[in-house]
Amino acid sequence: MDLNWLRDFECLARTQNFTRAADERNITQSAFSRRIKALESWVGLPLVNRATYPVQLTEAGVQFLPVATAAMAHLSEARQTLRDADRGEHRFIRFSVLHTISVHFLANRIETLQASMPDIRTRVISDSLSTCCELLVEGAVDIMLCYTHSAVSPTIDETAFARKDLLTDRLVPVAAADAAQQNGWTLNDPKCRNMPYLAYERSSFLGMVVEHAVGRKSFAPKTIYVDALVEAIKRRLMAGSGFAWMPETAIHNELEDGTLVSVGDESWVQDLTIAAYADPSQFDRTALSLWNVL
Repeated sequence: MDLNWLRDFECLARTQNFTRAADERNITQSAFSRRIKALESWVGLPLVNRATYPVQLTEAGVQFLPVATAAMAHLSEARQTLRDADRGEHRFIRFSVLHTISVHFLANRIETLQASMPDIRTRVISDSLSTCCELLVEGAVDIMLCYTHSAVSPTIDETAFARKDLLTDRLVPVAAADAAQQNGWTLNDPKCRNMPYLAYERSSFLGMVVEHAVGRKSFAPKTIYVDALVEAIKRRLMAGSGFAWMPETAIHNELEDGTLVSVGDESWVQDLTIAAYADPSQFDRTALSLWNVL
């Protein structure tokens, strides 16, 4: 059981429309539909009649809706009770963070901050962009770290949350140096456009940024692998399987030692910003101190 399935189901029951519900839940309609089907598989019965418009709940769905709503309410109440007990001088400061930012930025940043703030304790939840946003909006975390891009940004109400830009990163097309040299891989040569491509899921944040980068170009790579995680794609990249767009923070050492090389000029590069979102008005003194120096 994934608690998100219950939230999705409640949203669909309220909106009676898959498209509107997916937009409200900040995920693609195909991903939303998969999660509803996963919930139905868990229950063992159809919960939604997809043959009607607007969407109607089945008899099982009508019976299950108050159970789902009550379960979410009880879990939220229990969570708040535990948090209230945790609040004190040495409570944990909670982060929701995209996986690659957690690995290649936040871990080092927290280690540096703890040198001057030895009393801080942090708890990091690494997940997808939609889940990170959801955790922030629901108050499950204090601070969210994610990428932002001029054309693709998270759906966050910036009137409700403060934003702090922490670092400029770049999304660069790269390949293993030996493989690139042996095969003559370069995006700037039309003859080499059919290169083996390690792609992000199109519904992921980096996948959407790459779509923006290549949308106006004549580009026909041979996609051989798709994943939502930077680290998974990097593993294939290092093995010489193909080329991929990677955040520079994730491949800094490999670019420095020449293990990885760029396979495109600056026109193929996209600027990213690592940004933090939070509501500092809800912080205690320790959390506010960390936010101010983050």
